[in-house]
Amino acid sequence: MSLDIVVCEGYAEVEKNETGYCEKNHNKGRFMATSVMSVADLQRLLDTLTERGIETIGPTVRDGAIIYDQITTTQELPIGHQEVQDGGYYRLKATSENSLFAYTMGPQSWKKHLLPSQQHVLTAERQGRGFSVEAAPDEPPARAFLGVRACELAAIRELDKALLKGPHASEPYRKRRENTLIIAVNCTRAGDTCFCTSMGTGPRVQDGFDVLLTEPYKALPSVCLAEAGSLKGRELLDELELAEATEAQLRAADKAVSNAADNMGRQITTEQLPKMLQDSLSDTHWEAIAKRCLNCGNCTMVCPTCFCSTVVDTTDLTGQTAQRIIKWDSCHTLDFSYIHGGSVRTSGMSRYRQWMMHKLSFWTEQFDAFGCVGCGRCIVWCPVGIDITEEAARFRERVSR
Repeated sequence: MSLDIVVCEGYAEVEKNETGYCEKNHNKGRFMATSVMSVADLQRLLDTLTERGIETIGPTVRDGAIIYDQITTTQELPIGHQEVQDGGYYRLKATSENSLFAYTMGPQSWKKHLLPSQQHVLTAERQGRGFSVEAAPDEPPARAFLGVRACELAAIRELDKALLKGPHASEPYRKRRENTLIIAVNCTRAGDTCFCTSMGTGPRVQDGFDVLLTEPYKALPSVCLAEAGSLKGRELLDELELAEATEAQLRAADKAVSNAADNMGRQITTEQLPKMLQDSLSDTHWEAIAKRCLNCGNCTMVCPTCFCSTVVDTTDLTGQTAQRIIKWDSCHTLDFSYIHGGSVRTSGMSRYRQWMMHKLSFWTEQFDAFGCVGCGRCIVWCPVGIDITEEAARFRERVSR
C-alpha cells in the first residue's frame, strides 16, 4: 500500500513546465519508495541545504504567531504548538505533542517571499542637467520553502498563472520561483477556519513539490514519511539514505490525512458559485456586509493569491536621488481604482464586492479556477470576523428564495 500522492513517474520520462515542476500522468509510479525521516534526519536535510548555499524558510513562532522566516535547525520549528482560530481571532496554544507540523495557517503566506511586499525597481541620480538610471540588483538567493501545505501550493499555482504566463510576465517573480525548492507537508489536522476540501485544494498534496513530508498526527510523534517529487528532491533524499516506510506507517499517515479532510472547520458549496454571485450583484446584502467591513485591506494582505500592486516614485530632500518602488496594494483602498476624475469604486460596499467577486467568480473566467484556495486566513485576520463562507451561503440562500 502507498499514499495516494502524486509524484513524477521516472528519471528519463519527466516532463516539466516553465516553473520546473512535473506535468505527467503522475498516478503510475514514483521516484522512490516512501521513506521514514526522523527529526535528526530532517536536521541533516537542513544542514545539507545550508552547505549548498540554500537558505531555508520555514515555520517558526514569533510574537505569538507562526510565521515563515529563515531557520537553520529543527528546534526553531513550532514544536508542540497549535492555534485556535475563528473569525477575527487567533491564539497559539502549547500541547503535549512533539509534532513538528501540527499547526495549520498563520498570518503569512509564501507570497511574502515570492512576491515581496516592497520591491526596489530602480534608482535615478541627478548629474548636471541630466540624470543616470540604475536598475536595482535582482539576484534572489537560492531558497527552500519548508512546510508548504496543499492549499498554499494551489495558491502558488494561481500566482504562476498571473505572473508567469501571458505577454507581461514578471521577471523578478520568475527568478524567485526558479530559485525555490519546495518541501511540502501533508495536512494531518484541519484548522478551525480551513475549507480546502470545498475548494478542491487539499488537504492532501498532489503535485508541485520537490520533497513531500507527512507527519502522522499523534500516531507517530517526531517521525515524518518522505517522498520525492522531482529530480532535486530525489537527490536530497538519496543522500540521507533513509529507511523505507512500513505498511503500518503508510496506513497511519494515510488515515491522518483523510482525518483532516473529514474535519474541516468551514465549508462552502462551489456548485454554480460564480454564476450565483453574478446573479447577486444588485443584492442589498452587499450593503449589510459593508456596514461591518472596515476596508482595512487585511484580507488582501493575508490572502495567498492576491497579487495587486502599485508603483511609488520618491525623491530625497535634496532632489538628487529618486527611487521607484513596487508595493503591495489592495482593492479595498480608495486610490486603487483611481483614474482621471476620481475613483471608480467610491463606496466601501463596491470595494468589498469587487474583492469577493474576484475570488469566487471573476477569477474563474480569467484563470479557469477559483481565486480562493480555502486557507481561511481572510476569516481569521478580518478585524470584524467577516466570513467569506458564511456570506457565500447567505447569497445562495437569497438567490434560491
